[in-house]
Amino acid sequence: MKKLLVIAIVMIVTFVLSVSAFAVPAGKSVEFDGKGGGKVVFDGKTHADKGLKCADCHPANFKMKKGGSVITMADMNAGKNCGACHNGTKAFATKDAASCAKCHKK
Repeated sequence: MKKLLVIAIVMIVTFVLSVSAFAVPAGKSVEFDGKGGGKVVFDGKTHADKGLKCADCHPANFKMKKGGSVITMADMNAGKNCGACHNGTKAFATKDAASCAKCHKK
């Protein structure tokens, strides 16, 4: 029984450490190819400063690993991915052309 408990603890610690390897720490950002609109820069600190936690979006709206989720403007405008919050109610709308530069950097 004690051996099983030790194995379980080791597995949990390994899982937590592997997931945290994909986190966006304060002061860091992740860049995505934004196609013709310019690269998209995601800053985890900006979202954390708004009171959001990783689990608010992961894994429901996005997979934890960069590149694990296909993200398109059409999906966002339909309320998927970033559009789950960036709908004009919770946060600025992805459909609003004036908001493009808030995410896309040329």
